[in-house]
Amino acid sequence: MNTTKITKVAPSEINQLQQISKQTFSETFSESNTEKNLLNYLEKNLSKEKLWEELANTDSQFYFAETDRKITGYLKVNFGDSQTELKDSSALEIERIYVVNEYHGKGIAQVLYAKAIDTANDLGAEYVWLGVWEENQRAISFYKKNGFVEFDKHIFKLGDDEQTDIMMKLKL
Repeated sequence: MNTTKITKVAPSEINQLQQISKQTFSETFSESNTEKNLLNYLEKNLSKEKLWEELANTDSQFYFAETDRKITGYLKVNFGDSQTELKDSSALEIERIYVVNEYHGKGIAQVLYAKAIDTANDLGAEYVWLGVWEENQRAISFYKKNGFVEFDKHIFKLGDDEQTDIMMKLKL
């Protein structure tokens, strides 16, 4: 396997961003949610218009993971006012780390995670935080392995389903 390369997503790559976003979200959550709720989320939250808005936000950054000349995952981080909840100027939020299913277990999430930590350090953040669905044990284990600890919970609405996210943080 080739090395995974991390590149910042350019506005001209909006189609690839939408494709990887929809693919990985569906792969991750389709078995545990209704088709109606999943499609509603994909259409509303991962539309080109919504992704354009997020990509244009100077307090957010998107990165692709490319392995074997193929986009295999992506990362979205937020800082300042673009954070979804805490909006702490001394923090960085990891909003999304997703990897295509066929590339799970190949270290790609770890490379994306390292990029998030590098970004937090470059920004002088004191800690990194995120929310992860309480039923996504794979992700929870990943973050715990990387030193994150639980500090709160919040509700994430997926269509008409209210789901509990565990909020986790890592002090840098």
